[in-house]
Amino acid sequence: MVSKSDQLLIVVSILEGRHFPRRPKHMLVVEAKFDGEQLATDPVDHTDQPEFATELAWEIDRKALHQHRLQRTPIKLHCFALDPLSSSRETIGYIVLDLRTAQETKQAPKWYQLLSNKYTKFKSEIQISIALETDTKAPVDSFKAKGAPPRDGRVPASLSGLDAKDIVAVLNEEGGYHQIGPAGYCTDFFVMSVTIAFATQLEQLIPCTMKLPERRPEFFFYYSLLGNDVTNEPFNDLINPDFEPERASVRIRSSIEILRVYLALQSKLQIHLCCGDQSLGSTQIPLTGLLKKGSTEINHRPVTVEGAFTLDPPNRAKQKLAPVPLDLAPTVGVSVALQREGIDAQASSDPPSPPPASSINTDLLCIALSLIELKTQNEHEPHHSKKTVFTPTKEKTHTGPKSPRVSPVPPHSQSPPTRDDATESEVESLQYDKDTKPNPKAVSSSEPALLAQPVTTSIASGTASGQKIAVPATSHHFCFSIDLRSIRDLEVGFPVNCILRYSYPFFGSAAPIMTNPPIEVRKNMEVFLPQSYCAFDFATMPHQLQDTFLRIPLLVELWHKDKMSKDLLLGIARIQLSNILSSEKTRFLGSNGEQCWRQTFSESVPIIAAQGSNNRIVDLSYTVTLEDYGLVKMREIFVSDSSQGLSAVQQKPSSVPPAPCPSEIQTEPRETLEYKAALELEMWKEMQEDIFENQLKQKELAHMQALAEEWKKRDRERESLVKKKVAEYTVLEGKLQKTLVDLEKREQQLAIAESEVLCTCFKLQRERRELKSERERNLQELQDSIRRAKEDCVHQIELERLKMKQLEEDKHRLQQQVG
Repeated sequence: MVSKSDQLLIVVSILEGRHFPRRPKHMLVVEAKFDGEQLATDPVDHTDQPEFATELAWEIDRKALHQHRLQRTPIKLHCFALDPLSSSRETIGYIVLDLRTAQETKQAPKWYQLLSNKYTKFKSEIQISIALETDTKAPVDSFKAKGAPPRDGRVPASLSGLDAKDIVAVLNEEGGYHQIGPAGYCTDFFVMSVTIAFATQLEQLIPCTMKLPERRPEFFFYYSLLGNDVTNEPFNDLINPDFEPERASVRIRSSIEILRVYLALQSKLQIHLCCGDQSLGSTQIPLTGLLKKGSTEINHRPVTVEGAFTLDPPNRAKQKLAPVPLDLAPTVGVSVALQREGIDAQASSDPPSPPPASSINTDLLCIALSLIELKTQNEHEPHHSKKTVFTPTKEKTHTGPKSPRVSPVPPHSQSPPTRDDATESEVESLQYDKDTKPNPKAVSSSEPALLAQPVTTSIASGTASGQKIAVPATSHHFCFSIDLRSIRDLEVGFPVNCILRYSYPFFGSAAPIMTNPPIEVRKNMEVFLPQSYCAFDFATMPHQLQDTFLRIPLLVELWHKDKMSKDLLLGIARIQLSNILSSEKTRFLGSNGEQCWRQTFSESVPIIAAQGSNNRIVDLSYTVTLEDYGLVKMREIFVSDSSQGLSAVQQKPSSVPPAPCPSEIQTEPRETLEYKAALELEMWKEMQEDIFENQLKQKELAHMQALAEEWKKRDRERESLVKKKVAEYTVLEGKLQKTLVDLEKREQQLAIAESEVLCTCFKLQRERRELKSERERNLQELQDSIRRAKEDCVHQIELERLKMKQLEEDKHRLQQQVG
């Protein structure tokens, strides 16, 4: 969770513009887009100097700001011209702001020129400033909304003076718990656990345009529990997610009052569905309901918050995604429980009821949670978390029956499996048990049931009733013994109350073998393990023994047993059994005087940490011995129903006839050794043919079943994809209908505008004709006036000429009279 001081605001101030053309019938608006979120200014008049005077702000924390600066995320501003009459807008230009220029100190605004400017004759510019401001309002509001610590008489008066920064989770590695709050107030121990039970409709989170990795993608759920990153076991199928319910638990040292304040501050637990380092969807589980104000329920029983929560894709609101129908919504079943340490988690027998997300998911969650509460089997596996943590511990919950515990037995003896009550919560089978597959190529028995298991048979004396199985003629009687001698050089910072545990089904039983009782180990000391010797008698073929030892190592688990908490798997040692095959052979005589061989090998191997890194925890010293007693003289075994996987061997009594005389050999050819060998060879051939036919039939049946399962899976995938496509097409159809209605409205508006334009054109043409006729008339009148004026001038000139002539004559006459 981001602390209060880390909340920031990215403020972009859009002040004014210049060098814009005047468009009286249009408005200007600026839209800014950052990280998928879009903000806009109010429309202003489209003048040469528009006044915007608007601030646009985005909330962000320092960590996200750092990521955006590393990725150079831009802030893009688009300028549009709006037409209020037609509601149309046209792009004028855009501006790109660099987020790295934003500082927490106030800076002077700058003029930015519009790029791709529509007004090519104008150099339009906008004055903008960008800054970072501390978001002071959000922390106050969030603290008030989450509520203050409760004030009752039992709370110390000094609790009211605690600062929120003091109420944090701190890991105590030596004690194995997280402390919340000051040490003086932390008097009680609690256990908080988060269980992811199931998930449905996860394929809805994958858009059709998204490309997944070419290889088979792995999906997993991720969340942070008290600062520790936790992931569940990856799965590959989103349509039918197949993962076992997993629970992560942490021990907490605190008090109820401080826990209530802490849960109010950390009000939500966010769970992500991830593919690699990408989050496909997330959901938030509210934690404030765990410790309600004034409630004392936690003193008597665990308090839980559980339900089927809907997963939302990232930035749904920013991407403007349409809502998904309820029956197709991706959901995850989650249960968060908090209890006092020492109170039984099964105090309430009824499974908790999840909130009503959907009836199907509710039923599934109730069933899954009830199975988890039964705790039939817990399997500890290494964390797939992103960092190494001491806690929380993670468990897998199964519903199958527990396999019996097998105590170590002395050499050359067999004892029935026994149950160790002190290891109730331990893992029931080793990790490699479920991955180990038989090698059907080495099968040479006539019984088809042996195809499902390695050809190994435990050798025991006496008789048994049950199914009769033939033993291959080339099988040898082996005795393999292992002695886990001691462990030394412990690297863990706390004392370990350890037991060692292993299982190797090839020896005839998948039941785990454990040292007993637990023994304490500390640093710089060597401890010899009690009851650590165990021997196995079995029958198999030498080449199969060699092949199995080369392929499958023996995994020895180191467990820490604690009476106050569940057993913890610390590490695993890999013992390569093939090393004994290359050791020196020594000869010895068996009980019946036959020649036998023995091989012995000893060494020390490191036990590697099971969680997080591959660090060494401790060194294990061991000795293994392999004894070969030669060919098995028993040709048939009887499998007892009550033996729990341990086979008994019954040797048929062989009647040895008296030595025949030469005459009998001559008269009875079918009693000769050659005839018996040929007959036995033919019978063996028929037996091998039967075995081969049974193998083919079983393989054919297995292939048919695999094809049927694959066909059903493909059908389910196609059905799910069809549902998803139908939902998407329904949303697209709604958008298309809305677009068609908008287009019809715009078409009507265009028709009205077109008619108005035509009317205006006709009016202009009529006015043009009238102006032209008036011009012609005025021109004609002007020409007539000019013509009349010319005629008047010519007449006036003629009159003046006549007057001039008359005056000349009068002058000449007067001159004559005077003269």
